Amino acid sequence: MFNESKKFFSLQLEDKMKLARKEHRGYTALCDEILDPSSTSEGDPKESFYIGPLEGTLSSMNQWPSLEILPTWRSTMEYYHQKVLSAGRRLIHLIALALNLNGDFFQKVGALDAPMAFLRLLHYPGELVSSNQEVCGASAHSDYGMITLLATDGVPGLQVCREKFNQPRLWEDVPNIKGALIVNIGDMMERWTNCLFRSTLHRVMSSGQERYSAAFFLDPNGDCVVECLESCCSESNPPKFAPIRSGDYIKERIRLTYGS
Repeated sequence: MFNESKKFFSLQLEDKMKLARKEHRGYTALCDEILDPSSTSEGDPKESFYIGPLEGTLSSMNQWPSLEILPTWRSTMEYYHQKVLSAGRRLIHLIALALNLNGDFFQKVGALDAPMAFLRLLHYPGELVSSNQEVCGASAHSDYGMITLLATDGVPGLQVCREKFNQPRLWEDVPNIKGALIVNIGDMMERWTNCLFRSTLHRVMSSGQERYSAAFFLDPNGDCVVECLESCCSESNPPKFAPIRSGDYIKERIRLTYGS
């Protein structure tokens, strides 16, 4: 997967822009997004490529490089997408059990009925780093959905903040474990569990080294209503968030990231 990802990002910008992002699929150029809306930067210095759900009517919205240029790219990404989706479903089953729910709870409420499963390939060009200032490759943010499964190439840069509401924020480096996926809790899971499972505030700091990663976002079906679980609230701990349709929440977060 990483070999094919590198092949795409090494193409000329003109070729990559032929697959420019539409309907949240395709190529996003350097500095096209700001993950932290409060940031004053011109944009995060990274480029990416989004691949959406592979099944159902939404699959036709995906964009793919031509077979003439990258003959094994699509098949590799589809295979990786399917494998990580399978792992994500197993993790969601375990999370349900950890919450004293039936293992198929999230399936029964519709979250995993055609989930919004997105693979995002990321490239951070190391040469953009200025020697006299701290640069975020990806500014501080939490992911929007249920969980994110992240693969990295081992180059450092990813940091997490355990206490995201404290100031000043304390950032910790995430160690690389070869062959392992990093799992982030997303905002939807935080809302379901009333902050028992908190979404992970994280960022990527530019280290001067070129860096590749692949984030797999397992988000609920857009029509799924996310509301506090009965087991996660009480009189002394009432729901902190109003019920919300998953698709509405995610659309608003995307709007804040890319602008209207």
